Amino acid sequence: MVYLLFFLLFLAVFIGGMTLLRKGLFDLSASRMKNWLAHMTDTPLKGLIAGTIVTALLHSSSAVMVITIGLISAGLLKFSNSIGIILGSNIGTTFTLEIITFNIDAFIVPFAVIGAILMVMRNKTWRNIGAISFGIAAVFAAMRGFTFLADPVTSLPIVDHALANLNNSHLISIFTGMVVTAMIQSSTAMTGIIMGFLSEGTLSMDSAVAAMLGANIGTCITAMLASIGAGKEARLTAFAHVWLNIAGAAVFYPFIDQIASLAALTATRPEVQLAHVSVIYNISASLLVLPVAEKFGRMIEFIHGREKLF
Repeated sequence: MVYLLFFLLFLAVFIGGMTLLRKGLFDLSASRMKNWLAHMTDTPLKGLIAGTIVTALLHSSSAVMVITIGLISAGLLKFSNSIGIILGSNIGTTFTLEIITFNIDAFIVPFAVIGAILMVMRNKTWRNIGAISFGIAAVFAAMRGFTFLADPVTSLPIVDHALANLNNSHLISIFTGMVVTAMIQSSTAMTGIIMGFLSEGTLSMDSAVAAMLGANIGTCITAMLASIGAGKEARLTAFAHVWLNIAGAAVFYPFIDQIASLAALTATRPEVQLAHVSVIYNISASLLVLPVAEKFGRMIEFIHGREKLF
């Protein structure tokens, strides 16, 4: 039980680190990012590029979706222009997964110390830089914690039973990834946990891929919550986000075993393999939809356009 409590503690550290990192980056360049999303998304391709860049900088597709919904609610962005942003945000969030697979153990303490010092300074810019530095240290420390505790936590009957179910069913893996991500509102944190078990060999690659697909769906909960009371077009954007990720998971679901087999060709470490698979999957899914983005938007309007606002 102690191991499980420590695991939950590291999860809190990871989410806290991501929040600090995101806040620091956002405060440093908020106006510029909002301007990109509001004025450089007149075509789906431009929206995809802008969404990818902003999400990669903020390290959060959920944050980008909340900003997008806010811009739509304020009348600065149209629903039709948000489809490209959604596609780009799915790609941009994979950069974070690639980064957290790096081995920077020797720099965790220096990053934390420098960040803590800068965060107490009066200058806002230095405080933001400090938040970024401390956030990075927290994220990488939590990742090491996930990896270290993955094996001891597996000795707990409830965790061992849960992992056995995940390894035996792709559908259970997808559902678990979706539900846990919706609860903690961070697909990156969920994937970080998956990477910890994957690196210790307690979770199979095909189950990890399935859980990653579920995490992509679960992250939509943030946009759905943000769209409440934000108006019709904001609600349509939230629905589009959900349907895009459900469709992506449905299209690639039959090929999970093949994707898991191909993952071994991309890297030697399993957690890095999963990060690469996430990049390949999200780029492929987004590029498949890009040519029909406008038609997809009209379909969402047809399905949900007449529903009452919630």
